Amino acid sequence: MEARGLVLDTSVLVEYIVERAPYRRLVERIFEDAGSGVPRLYVSPITLSETLYIASRIYAAASLPDPNSAALDYIYWLRSRAELVNIDEEIMLRAGELKKSLHIAMPDCYVIATAERVGARPLFKKLEREMKPARNELKKLGVLFLEDLPEDPPLR
Repeated sequence: MEARGLVLDTSVLVEYIVERAPYRRLVERIFEDAGSGVPRLYVSPITLSETLYIASRIYAAASLPDPNSAALDYIYWLRSRAELVNIDEEIMLRAGELKKSLHIAMPDCYVIATAERVGARPLFKKLEREMKPARNELKKLGVLFLEDLPEDPPLR
């Protein structure tokens, strides 16, 4: 994972809060290692918005007394560990171009565009069905997937 850091997708952030998620331990390790600055973690506002919504639903399904507050607490916790990269014109235009060429979800295009902007690698949970036709292009763009990483990857 040689890069200046990782731009985390919603799927990675949600993996952290689902107790029995298959890649939870790996995501925990990424956050632990990031505490020492390696890797440097980034998120986009769109990713945090999606995560807030999904976390609230997960916490409600788990019968937490105040799922909305728990979801907000998680977002603030994430913000203490990952740098928020605001969307500027360069990221906006690049995300649109990626959408036209890759035909993947727009939030995923923002993750990739954000990674390009900060010199990091985009990290997703797995290769989604809609991403499969663009697999080779995604690889050229440096996209990583938790499902392809070893249990104990070098995060430098």
